Amino acid sequence: MRIALLSFEYPPETGFGGIGTYAWYQARALAKLGHEVHVLAGATDTTTLRSSAHDGLTVFRFRADGGWMRQLKRLDRHRLWWTKNRLENGWCMHLGLKELRRRFEYDVVEMPECGGEGLLINWLQRAKTVMKFHSPAELIMSTYDVRKADQRACSWVEKVGIRGAGAFTSCSKFLADEVRTKMGVRRPIDVIYNGIDLELFDAEEQIDARAKFGLPRDKPVIFFAGRMEKRKGIHLCPEIVESILKKHDVAFAFAGSDLFGVMEKELLPRIRSQQLKGSIHYLGKLTLQEVGSCLRQSDIYFIPSLWENCPYSCIEAMAAGRAIVASDAGGLPELIQDGENGLIARSGEAPEFVRQLERLLADRALRERLGAAARRSVEQRYTDVGIAQQSLDSWKKSLKLGPT
Repeated sequence: MRIALLSFEYPPETGFGGIGTYAWYQARALAKLGHEVHVLAGATDTTTLRSSAHDGLTVFRFRADGGWMRQLKRLDRHRLWWTKNRLENGWCMHLGLKELRRRFEYDVVEMPECGGEGLLINWLQRAKTVMKFHSPAELIMSTYDVRKADQRACSWVEKVGIRGAGAFTSCSKFLADEVRTKMGVRRPIDVIYNGIDLELFDAEEQIDARAKFGLPRDKPVIFFAGRMEKRKGIHLCPEIVESILKKHDVAFAFAGSDLFGVMEKELLPRIRSQQLKGSIHYLGKLTLQEVGSCLRQSDIYFIPSLWENCPYSCIEAMAAGRAIVASDAGGLPELIQDGENGLIARSGEAPEFVRQLERLLADRALRERLGAAARRSVEQRYTDVGIAQQSLDSWKKSLKLGPT
C-alpha cells in the first residue's frame, strides 16, 4: 500500500514531543513491512513542498505563506495561541496533501487529532483517513494557563476535523473512553498502543551522563524527563524531592524545558536552602541522546503526571529496563502493572510517590526485577513492527481496504 502519515511534529525539525516520536516509529515500521510511506510534516519556516528520505520512506515538509496565514497571526493579539496553531496547521496540511495527491494516490492517510491536521482534509478531500487520538485539547488544556476562549475555540477546531475522519484509533483504552464520554465520539475506536524500535533504541550511542552532568557515581539517581508543567506533575516534585533527600543520600536529576519557572523559582531554591542528605540536579533541555544516556544510567525513573495517554517517556524507560514509579493517571496503568513491571502511586499525592520511591531505594533486587519485567513487556507488546501491523489490520477492517 501507499500510506501517508500526517503530523506537524516529526524529527528532527519539528520533533517536539510524543506525537512526533510516534510518527517516526510508525513510519519506519510501516516501511519495514514493505509499504510505501510518505510523511507530511510541518516546518519551522515558510517553505514550498520539499522532500528528504530516510529508512526507506519519504518525508515532505510544507508551510504556507500568503494572506490567510497573515490573517491568522492576528489571533496572537487576543492570546488565542493554541487556536492559531491548529488553524495554521490545518490549512498547511490541506494544501500540502492536496499537492501530494496530484502526484500520488494514497490507500490510507493517518493523522493525529492534536494539531488540527484533519481540519479541512477530512471535509474537502476525498481520502480514506484514520485519526489517532493522542491528547485532545478539550481534555488537557485545563491544566495550562490559557484563556478560556482559546480553550473553547481550539477544542472546536479539533472537533471539526475529528467529525470528518473515516475511522478512529487511540493509543490507550483510557483515552478511547474519555473521547467517548467527554467528547461525544460514538463511532468505534480501536485501541492501538504506541510502539518503539528496540533495535534502534538499543543501538543508540551513549555518553557518560554522570560525568557530563556532575551526577554522583556512588549514589542512586532518580530521573525525571519532560516538560516542567502541571500536567506532568512537576508541582508535586518539591514535596517529593524534599521528603526523599531529608532521609536518603541520593540524587534527583530533572531534564526538560522549565516553561513556567518551576525549577528556577520554586524547586531549586527550596531544596538548596536546606541541609539535606542528597542532591538535586537540573539538567535543562537535553538532546535525545543525552536523555537516553541519563535514562540508562539512572536507577529509578518516575512519572508523577496528572494526565497521560501512552507516553513515550514511560515506554522508553521500560525499554531501558528501569524501575519505574508512575502515577495512576490516564493510560499509565495500562503500561505499568503495580508490583509486576513497576510501581503505581496515586495521582496528585506526593506522599504516595515518596512511599513507592523509598521501597525501590531500599530494595535493589526489587529494582532489578521490575526493570527486567518492564523490558519484557515492551518486547512482548510494544514493538514498532507489531504496532504497525495492528494499525494495518485496523485500517483494513474500518476502511474496507484490500489485503495488507
